[in-house]
Amino acid sequence: MSATETPHGRHIPDRLDRPLRSAVFSWEALLIAVAISIFAVNSFASPYFLDAWSLSDLTFNFTEKALIALAMALLIISGEIDLSVAAIIALASTMMGMAVQFGVGTSGLVAIGIGVGLACGAFNGLLVTRLGLPSIVVTIGTMSLFRGVAFIILGDQAYKGYPESFAFFGQGYVWWVVSFELVLFLGAAVIYYVILHRTSFGRRVFAIGNNPVAAQFSGVRVERIKFILFCLTGLMSGIAAVLITSRLGSTRPSIAQGYELEVITMVVLGGVSILGGAGSIPGVVLAALIMGLVTFGLGLLNVPGIVMSIFIGLLLILVIALPIVWRRLMKERPA
Repeated sequence: MSATETPHGRHIPDRLDRPLRSAVFSWEALLIAVAISIFAVNSFASPYFLDAWSLSDLTFNFTEKALIALAMALLIISGEIDLSVAAIIALASTMMGMAVQFGVGTSGLVAIGIGVGLACGAFNGLLVTRLGLPSIVVTIGTMSLFRGVAFIILGDQAYKGYPESFAFFGQGYVWWVVSFELVLFLGAAVIYYVILHRTSFGRRVFAIGNNPVAAQFSGVRVERIKFILFCLTGLMSGIAAVLITSRLGSTRPSIAQGYELEVITMVVLGGVSILGGAGSIPGVVLAALIMGLVTFGLGLLNVPGIVMSIFIGLLLILVIALPIVWRRLMKERPA
């Protein structure tokens, strides 16, 4: 008698084998293998890589962008996108810099940074959900608007003089080499995992991404949920603005330039479909780690920043094109 048959001869499906097989051949498993490979290559390429403080510095390479990627993942799964996140950081940082000139303390600065981010996200959400404008067009426009305001206020100047206590958010450590930024990111990742994969709100996000019309007729408040997702993306951009401003100790209108490309690359590399309706938070977390490992490793090898930008652009094109090419090959394969 086989292990999958009862004494009466009835067949019982091997339910334990299926989850194991799907886990082994999942996108997340591939990302884990890639991350381990890159870690091994970096450890051989540079003698400084395995130093505990070097590994701690590595986390600063991706945590700020990865925080935004968590919210961006939900937004893209719903079928929308926000290209203004880096500009939101610039505007929020500029507002914090202005507040410093008037003697605002650390708690006030944090509130201003997060508040400006949330307001910008709500503005994007209103334009998309109330006026019915395409999110890609809206956020390209607000990307120029938000950063343009920062440039008008600052020009080629910089705001400095942040309080000493403010430096903790971007430079502080919770324990030994474990930075506050890393702890915040891991905590946020757990929260977003629960929201997307363990709540009815997350199921509605997937439903909207797969078919917004069907979701609407099923009683899902599509516009309301999309508005909330834009607000969350703005909120996480505001938090990132606090962190990066704290880490740099100054504000310039060019701050976080190019972050939107890296954030979207993290999300898509993490397995989130650019067309919406599919994706996972663990995939995004792993993709953020891979991006951090790659950029940090290239930095240790003194690779110029422009080369890193080229790599990230090529990576984004590859991870978007690969699933499409694969599906076409599968369709053309003879039966």
